[in-house]
Amino acid sequence: MPANSASWRRGLAAVAALPLLALAATACGYGSSAKDDTSDKTNVAAKGKKLSADTVKIGYFGNLTHGTALVGNQKGFFQKELKGTQAKYQIFNAGPSEIEALNGGSIDIGWIGPSPSINGFTKSQGKSLRIIGGSASGGVKLVVNPKKIKSLDDVKGKKIATPQLGNTQDVAFLNWIAEKGWKVDANSGKGDVSVVRTDNKITPDAYKSGSIDGAWVPEPTASKLVAEGGKVLLDESDLWPGKKFVITNIIVSQKFLKEHPDVVEAVLRGSVKTNAWINANPDEAKAAANKQLAADSGKALPTDVLDPAWKSIRFTDDPLASTLDTEAAHAVKAGLLEKPDLKGIYDLAPLNKVLEDEGKSAVADAGLGVKYPRQAIP
Repeated sequence: MPANSASWRRGLAAVAALPLLALAATACGYGSSAKDDTSDKTNVAAKGKKLSADTVKIGYFGNLTHGTALVGNQKGFFQKELKGTQAKYQIFNAGPSEIEALNGGSIDIGWIGPSPSINGFTKSQGKSLRIIGGSASGGVKLVVNPKKIKSLDDVKGKKIATPQLGNTQDVAFLNWIAEKGWKVDANSGKGDVSVVRTDNKITPDAYKSGSIDGAWVPEPTASKLVAEGGKVLLDESDLWPGKKFVITNIIVSQKFLKEHPDVVEAVLRGSVKTNAWINANPDEAKAAANKQLAADSGKALPTDVLDPAWKSIRFTDDPLASTLDTEAAHAVKAGLLEKPDLKGIYDLAPLNKVLEDEGKSAVADAGLGVKYPRQAIP
C-alpha cells in the first residue's frame, strides 16, 4: 500500500482520541476530529410483537445531515415499525468510531458518511458492512471571509479549513482545487492553497481569529460561519449533476443483516416513512430534529444557524451510489486512497422491497451491489 494511502487511513482513524464536540458547534463529522458519545438513548417504548431480535442498536451523528435518524428517533417512526423490538440509540461525532462500534457489535445499523463507509468496507476486504440505503444529499458549502475573498479565484493563496485529512469534505475541496489547475500536496495541505485541517468544533473560532480565511464544511458549521459574518462562496451541490451527492447513507453489519433481515427491513421502512414526513412537513421536521439534538446534547441550535442549514439539505431514500463511486475516485486522484474495489458495498434489495411496498420507485446501486440469486435476498 502506498504511504499516502496509509496516511489517509491514519487520518481517518486518529479521531477516536480527541475531545467530544459540542453539538451546536459540530459540523458533519465524517471522519471529523471528535470522540463519540456512545451513551444509550432510548425514547419510545417498544409495543407489539417482537421481531427476530430483542433490540436493534442504531448509531448516528448529532448533525443535521443525519436528520433522518434525528427525526425518526424523535417522532418514533423507527420504533413503530420495530414493534416489540426495542430501538436503542448511540450518538457519534466521528466516522471511524462508528465503524469501530459496528465492527465490534456495539451498534447494528448506522447513519454515516461516504468516506468512512468506503474505508470500513475496504479495510475489512468487503466483509464488515453493507450500505443499505440513502439518507441525505447536500449541506456542504465553501464559506469565506468576504473582506479577503471576493471571488473563487481569490481562494488561491488563502488558508481554507476542512474537517480532517481525507474526510469527505477534504477530498471534495482537494478535487475542486485540482480542477482549478492549482497544486496542493494532499497530505501536508501546502501549495497554491493552504488546506488547514481543523476540528469542526474550533473552526468558527479559527475564522473569528483570522487564522483561516474560510472553510469547506458541512452543516451546521457552514451556517455558524455565516452567522459570524462569513459569505457562502460556493455550494458543493452546484458541482454535481442534478445538484445531488451523497452526504449521509445507512450502513449495517453483514452479520446483523444475515441474522435479522426482518429488523433491518423495519428500520428501513421507518427511514422511508421518516423521509416522506420530513419532505412533506419541513418546518415541523426541522423542529423535531432540533428537539432531538437538544435531547442528545443538552443544547439546541439557534434559529440563525438552524434555518439556513436545514434548508440546504435534501433528504432522500436514494443512496446516490454513482456519486459515492465518484467521491472514491476523487480520493484516488488526490493521492489519498489506493484504488478501492467497491463491488458489493451496496445491498439495496431490502430497501427496494420497502420502496415497492410503499408504491415508490426502486433505487440503483451503480453496479456496486452484492450479487446473489433473488430467492436468497434477505
